[in-house]
Amino acid sequence: MLALPMAAQAFAQSEGDLKVKVKGFVDSYHAVRTEGDRDWMASRTRARGELTLGMEAASVYVSMNALYNAVLPERTGLELREAFISYQKGGLDVRAGRQIVVWGVADALRVTDLVSPFDYTEFLAQDYDDIRIPVGALRVKYGWNLVNFDVICVPVPEFFVLPTEGPWAVPAVLGVGERPAKKLANMEFGGRMTVNLSALDFSVCALRTWEKMPVEGRYPRQTMVGGDVSLPAGAFVLRGEAAWYSLGGVKGLAGVDWYAGRDWNVSVQYSHQGSDGMATARVSKELLRSMLKLSTFAYVDVTNGGVFNRLSAAYAVSDQVEVTAGYDYFYADRGLFALYKRNSEVWGKVKYSF
Repeated sequence: MLALPMAAQAFAQSEGDLKVKVKGFVDSYHAVRTEGDRDWMASRTRARGELTLGMEAASVYVSMNALYNAVLPERTGLELREAFISYQKGGLDVRAGRQIVVWGVADALRVTDLVSPFDYTEFLAQDYDDIRIPVGALRVKYGWNLVNFDVICVPVPEFFVLPTEGPWAVPAVLGVGERPAKKLANMEFGGRMTVNLSALDFSVCALRTWEKMPVEGRYPRQTMVGGDVSLPAGAFVLRGEAAWYSLGGVKGLAGVDWYAGRDWNVSVQYSHQGSDGMATARVSKELLRSMLKLSTFAYVDVTNGGVFNRLSAAYAVSDQVEVTAGYDYFYADRGLFALYKRNSEVWGKVKYSF
């Protein structure tokens, strides 16, 4: 933790309970295509700072990125990641401002998780948490015994970011669309109720939202009603999630996580909507007293026969420094992954956390 300036120290001493927490990281990520001209697919260096100020039940949280991107220079600059104020007392948690919202139990697939859209500037070839786009929202959560309520309002919705230039570009027509006017009638709103029992967790939710990707040049309004369930069973956790969309009908997902012992973890999922099926598979193993983690994570486009697989090896040099190397493999002749079938790449990342 960084030392407080003298003025802040004096304030903290006089008031008695000002809490300041500063943390963050610096990472550098670089990737080279393994086909064709072996050109750079990504080359970026980022510094992330996170500041939390808290006094009694109130707090302020801000996170920012300072980014240099050699492949996509338009992304170079300062970026406000999250910035919100919160009030927590008893079972009440009120949060207002720019924040990331995650619903559901699916891993890297979207069923009820529709509030925070994705940034596909580098498609899936980045950490999944970095793909999420924060939204400006008022969120109220309240816990009562085994039940938790979550109500959210987003006055100005966010939408997917789809690049039309660079190695991860999509056809220009997919990135074009007239977004809804910024007025209260176009806000997003919804709620989620979660019940946590000793051997079963489940939730139900509803959201009045927008299609976050353009459809024929527009972003249509839609309603989602859904739910999820998580059931531990020995070394396994069974997960399910389903939703009805006013645009698109029903989407369902089933998954299982297996904690096999000796630091092995295996997870598989399958989701289906209409005639489209998508599966994921994750296998990881920790070695050398958890200093080395080997993992593979794959999306399988069951409908079109496409695959995106990320292999990685992460080594913790110290508590602050981690070095990771990996290989991203694309294979597809049809469907979403066919856009990137020549984008298989080797990559490396160094991260220093403070």
